[in-house]
Amino acid sequence: MTIPLSRTQLALFFILLCPVNIIGLWWAVGSPLVMDPNSICRKTKRLAGKQAELCQTQPEIVHEVAKGAKLGVRECQYQFRFRRWNCTSQNKYFGKILQQDIRETAFVYAITAAGVSHAVTQACSMGELLQCGCEATRSRAPPRPASFSTTTSGEGVKWEWGGCGDDVEFGYEKSKQFMDAKRKKGKSDIRTLIDLHNNEAGRLAVRNYMRTECKCHGLSGSCTLRTCWKKMPHFREVGDRLLERFNGASKVMGGNDGKTLIPVGQNIKPPDKQDLIYSAESPDFCSPNRKTGSLGTRGRMCNSTAMDVSGCDLLCCERGYRDETVVFEENCLCRFHWCCVVQCKKCSVRKELSLCH
Repeated sequence: MTIPLSRTQLALFFILLCPVNIIGLWWAVGSPLVMDPNSICRKTKRLAGKQAELCQTQPEIVHEVAKGAKLGVRECQYQFRFRRWNCTSQNKYFGKILQQDIRETAFVYAITAAGVSHAVTQACSMGELLQCGCEATRSRAPPRPASFSTTTSGEGVKWEWGGCGDDVEFGYEKSKQFMDAKRKKGKSDIRTLIDLHNNEAGRLAVRNYMRTECKCHGLSGSCTLRTCWKKMPHFREVGDRLLERFNGASKVMGGNDGKTLIPVGQNIKPPDKQDLIYSAESPDFCSPNRKTGSLGTRGRMCNSTAMDVSGCDLLCCERGYRDETVVFEENCLCRFHWCCVVQCKKCSVRKELSLCH
């Protein structure tokens, strides 16, 4: 189950996740999602450079950036719902996670950068931002889907870009501007390189997987003209793809020059731009530990028949589990009455749960 983020939790998320020159923004507003964009920028005194300029001239984009970050957190909670660490939003524990260079932190940075890119791009397509709109396609060659380019059914069909394509480049740039703000140089150089790499992996999980959608035009259902446009992948697809990268994340170490990252271990290929990277091993998350940010798994629901990460053996860390019967009420036998009311009865449902010891 996804737990809604409170104002305090979301504020802490930004404070910990965003670089120092943007911390003031999120700390000042508490929760940018529920505040007027003008208030966000009016209360901010620590921004500099492009971020300060954007806040002063285009505060509505700041609002979309915040929406994208919340989208990322919710997707993180969905993707990790059956794992020992379930992307908990509890303040102190989440903060400890983000202070480490572990796989989980890599995913959080990537999914947040992806969420910001996705939300800003979506706002452009929906006409909610004056600074952008549909993708400009005049300079792009007409689309030629493979399924039609080599068959007789594609002969005589004219192609053109139209509709409202998603301007993913605009969202990409705004995500990069906010998530990749410069940090202090020195001891944090390796950490900065890792964070920037994972941010970029998140954005590419959106930008590199745009899909082409088309609509046929013609008399009597014919397809004499096909109009096509580019659309972003659904964000659930982005989350699924980044989870795959999480499972295959590469451990790295800093090079002697302090500016490069090299894979740890022999015969390991360097990670590409879409891979997630980390430098420290994750804790096992079996027992509560404030130092590592682990809440433990005691009392968590598990699947007694599953052999994957949601199974009781793995999730309960071999401590065993207990079965409980829970009775709850839910709507049932719903009927629509003209007009326009849906009336339901309450039914008692008995469910067997397995809970970790």
